[in-house]
Amino acid sequence: MRYVPAGGAGPGADAAGEQPDCRSPQRFLRWLAGRLRVSVAWGVLLGVVGLLAEALVPAAIGRAIDSGMVGRDEHALLRWGGAVLLLGLVVNTAAILRDRCSLMGQLGATYLTAELITRQSGRLGATLPKRVSAGEVVSVGSGDIAALGRLMEVAARASGAAVSAVAVAVIMLSTAPELGAVVLVGVPLMAWAVAWLICPLHRRQEQLRAGQGELTELAVDIAGGLRVLRGIGGERIFADRYRATSQRVRGSGVRLARVEALLDGAKVLLPGTLVAVVVWLGAREVLDGRLSIGQLVAFYGYAVFLAPQLRRLTEAADKLTRGRVAAARVIRLLTLEPELADAGRAVMPACGVLHDPGTGLRVQPGRWTAVVCADPDEVAGLADRLGRYTDSAAEYGGVPLTELPLAEVRERILVAPGDARLFSGPLRRELDPADRAVAEERLLLDALAAASARDIVAALPGGLDGRIAESGREFSGGQQQRLRLARALLVDPGVLVLIEPTSAVDAHTEARITQQLGAARAGRTTVTFATSPILLSHADQVVLVVGGKVVAEGTHRELLADPEYRSVVTRGGDPA
Repeated sequence: MRYVPAGGAGPGADAAGEQPDCRSPQRFLRWLAGRLRVSVAWGVLLGVVGLLAEALVPAAIGRAIDSGMVGRDEHALLRWGGAVLLLGLVVNTAAILRDRCSLMGQLGATYLTAELITRQSGRLGATLPKRVSAGEVVSVGSGDIAALGRLMEVAARASGAAVSAVAVAVIMLSTAPELGAVVLVGVPLMAWAVAWLICPLHRRQEQLRAGQGELTELAVDIAGGLRVLRGIGGERIFADRYRATSQRVRGSGVRLARVEALLDGAKVLLPGTLVAVVVWLGAREVLDGRLSIGQLVAFYGYAVFLAPQLRRLTEAADKLTRGRVAAARVIRLLTLEPELADAGRAVMPACGVLHDPGTGLRVQPGRWTAVVCADPDEVAGLADRLGRYTDSAAEYGGVPLTELPLAEVRERILVAPGDARLFSGPLRRELDPADRAVAEERLLLDALAAASARDIVAALPGGLDGRIAESGREFSGGQQQRLRLARALLVDPGVLVLIEPTSAVDAHTEARITQQLGAARAGRTTVTFATSPILLSHADQVVLVVGGKVVAEGTHRELLADPEYRSVVTRGGDPA
C-alpha cells in the first residue's frame, strides 16, 4: 500500500514521516521491527549471548566433576568452578540488559502503533465512525496494540532459545551421537506438534477478537444511550441482546481455551518427555562405560536447559500468531481512506454566500439564518453538504466547496452537531483545546456567557480547572448542550452551523441563549437548524425546507402565515 497525501505525511506515517508497510500482516510486523531495530537487535544479541552462556554451564559443571572431583585435581576444580561463576555473571548481566531492551521494544511497538492509529483516526475524521464501529476502535486500541508489543518483547528470548538449543544439540551430538540424534529428531517433532496446534488457534483467535469487538460496540451503545433506553423501556431488550452476544463470545472463548489448554499442556509434556528420554539414554551410556559421570550430569543439565527453551519457542509461536491477528486488524484500520478527496487548490473567498444548489438554500454572509426542515432526517444531510462532510455541489462565494482545500473549509466553516462529544480532562482544555483564550481569558468567559453556561462552571469543583468525566456524564443533557455551544462560539469561525443548539434546555434558558447568540455572532455568518419558535424569532432570516427544497423564506413572524411552516414549528400549539 502507498499513501500519497496532499501536502504532508500519510495516515500511518510515524513521527519521522516513514510509511508503514500495510500490504500484509507479515510485512507490517517486519516494518515495525525495523522501526525498533536498535532495541530489537540489542535484545536479540543479549538474548543469544545470555542463553549461550547458560547452555555452557552444564559443560563446565561436567568438566569440574570429571577433572576436579573424580580426578581429585584441586586446580582443575577451581578453574572450572571459576568458569561456572564467570558464566553465571554473564548470564545474569545479559538477562538484565536483555529484559531492558525487550521492554523498550515492547513499549516502542505499543506507542508507535498507537501513534499510527491516532494519526489515521485524525486523518479519517468523519469517515471513521461511518466505516468502523466504536467497539472495533476500542478493541484495536487496547488488545491488538498490546499483542504487538508482547511480540516485540518475546523476540529476544525466542532468538536466544533457538540459537542455544542448536548449540546444545551440536555439543551433545559431538559428545554422544545417539543422545544428540535424539535431541535433533525430538526438537523438530515437538515443533511440528506445536504448529499443528497453532493452526486452529489462529482461526479461533480471529473469531474471538471479532466477537469481542461486536460486544464492545454493543456495550458502548448501551452505555451512551442508557437514559434514552430507560425512558422508552428498552433496557430489557438491549440487555437480552447483550446477553446473547456475550454468550456467543463466551462460546468462542471456550473453544479457544480448549486449544490453548492443549498448547499449554504440550509446552510441559513435550519438553519433559524429551528430558526423560535423554536422561534414561544417558544413564545407559554411563553403565556401558561410554559416558563419564560428569558427562551424564552435563547431559542432564542440557536436557533441563532445553525444556524452558522449547517452552519459550512455543510461547513465541503463540505470540507470533496473536501478533499476526492483531497486525491484520491494525492494517485494516490503517488502510481505510477518507471519503472526501482533498484535491482543492482554489482560493477560498474571504466572505460570500453559502449555497446548496440541491435545496436552493442561500445563506447570506454576516447574517443569522435559521433553517426549518419539515423532515428531521434531512437536517444531517444538509448540514454535511454545507460543511463539506460529503461531496456535493455546495458553493461558498460562488466557488464549489470541492475545489477548496479541505483544511481551509474546516477552519472557516464549523458544523457543531447536537451530539458532539465531550472528552474527559480539565474543563478549560475541553472548551479551549486550541488555547485560543490563553492570552485573554475574557474570550472564554464571553463564550460561556453567550451560551448561558457560567453557572455550570461555578458549580463545578475547581471551576474552569476542574476535571470532567468521559462524555461529561456528570452534566445533564441541557448542561452538556450549553458547554458544546460555548466551545463552538469560542472557535469563532467565519461560518457557524449549529444543529438544534437549544433542544435540551428549558424555555427560560433558551430565551437567554437566543438573545445573546445574535450579539456574540454579530457580523459573522450563523446557520441554525431548529424548530423552536423562541430561537426562530431571533434569527435574521428563516428558511423552510420541505421535500428537500426551499419552499419559503422570511422572518419567523412572516412565515407564521404559512400553514405548513406553522404546523412544523408549533406542533399544533399556539405560535410564539
